[in-house]
Amino acid sequence: MAKQYQTLGEFIIDNQADFPYSSGELSRLINSIRLAAKVVNHEVNKAGLVDIIGAYGETNIQGEDQQKLDVYANQKFIQTLTNREIVCGIASEENDDFITIAGCNNDHKNKYVVLMDPLDGSSNIDVNVSVGTIFSVYRRVTPIGTPATKEDFLQPGNKQVAAGYIIYGTSTMLVYTTGHGVNGFTLNPALGSWYLSHPDMKFPENGRIYSINEGNYVHFPEGVKKYIKYCQEEEEDRPYTSRYIGSMVSDIHRNMIKGGIFIYPKSSKAFNGKLRLLYECNPMAYIIEQAGGKASDGFSRIMDIQPAELHQRAPFFAGSKNMVEKAEEFMKKFQ
Repeated sequence: MAKQYQTLGEFIIDNQADFPYSSGELSRLINSIRLAAKVVNHEVNKAGLVDIIGAYGETNIQGEDQQKLDVYANQKFIQTLTNREIVCGIASEENDDFITIAGCNNDHKNKYVVLMDPLDGSSNIDVNVSVGTIFSVYRRVTPIGTPATKEDFLQPGNKQVAAGYIIYGTSTMLVYTTGHGVNGFTLNPALGSWYLSHPDMKFPENGRIYSINEGNYVHFPEGVKKYIKYCQEEEEDRPYTSRYIGSMVSDIHRNMIKGGIFIYPKSSKAFNGKLRLLYECNPMAYIIEQAGGKASDGFSRIMDIQPAELHQRAPFFAGSKNMVEKAEEFMKKFQ
């Protein structure tokens, strides 16, 4: 049972018994992520004062313009995880390919790989809207002692051993799961410590918020259009409230606390959807399911999809269980 107001470090130590096979590496990995998050948080909070906002001048593998903070966050998380020699490989939304990491003796003995979106919602940086970091952890499937390969990264989401996100907002929070529920920690900037502020986070089974970019309505599948109209109908429990920030971390964090559904479907402009299966959908789905919610591609469980490539995209329907199931009904009916 989580004890409120304990620090993240204390929480990790108290819960190490949940991972008898990890010999402490997973705990050290989470500790590294919290350190990198504090460094990135410092830069995000002073972005308007220094030359850290705006476009970097290059595009990433997705064909998107990189922001300066995208590049900075990517470098800091990779640097922190590499220097601590905890993982055997890292894959990032910002990099074309995965990175193989050897130990100090070039022994490749580390057990875990990390996949991440170092700065989700970075197009919102210039207008001072919340952004976040998303991460996902898997045990490697290739033999220990050999370099990590793509096989270690192309695992379905149901093989995750940990996942989380950091939201850089009015307060900075780290929310994560290791398969034993979801807990949220808030950074006290004066002390530099993370404190358990949201123990055992749960999605309400029902909600009254739907989050989708309705500006793309004409491009959506018929099932999504019908579900949006359902959300807007005058009924006893409706209409629902439309809330869309454009930073998935922020939208899902709000919906987990208040109850709601987040949808980023496929469309005539993005036939496979826009969100990345490995860096965004799977880690968020793991958190959402651990919090009692549901995550799917509109028809089936997101975490059961077998990835075929590092930057694979997928439609995403996630949030309060009953709302997601209702959306799936519309998708199947109008398929």
